[in-house]
Amino acid sequence: MKKKTVRSKLDLNNLPPLTPEQESELNALRALKDEDIDLSDAPELDSESFAKAVRNPYLKAPKESTTVRIDKDVMDWLRSGGPGYQTRINMYLRLAMKHSLANPND
Repeated sequence: MKKKTVRSKLDLNNLPPLTPEQESELNALRALKDEDIDLSDAPELDSESFAKAVRNPYLKAPKESTTVRIDKDVMDWLRSGGPGYQTRINMYLRLAMKHSLANPND
């Protein structure tokens, strides 16, 4: 299933007018003093908090940019599949790596 990307541009020099509700909310926020703002659900982070931090386990491994010389006919074939040929290169190399690790004597 192909994902569709929705793009929109906002002209920051020509913003749409605020609704009366938005104006009212902004005015109420402006009237608040710093000490009246409830931060109990978002406590300040200190160095101890950062020391306990762990890397997101769902984050994909970072990609490494490199230059590889590939035969023209192979590149033509990879590009003939449309956009995403670099992802396909990575997929084919990963499959070869897994096969090699599972069958070290091949």
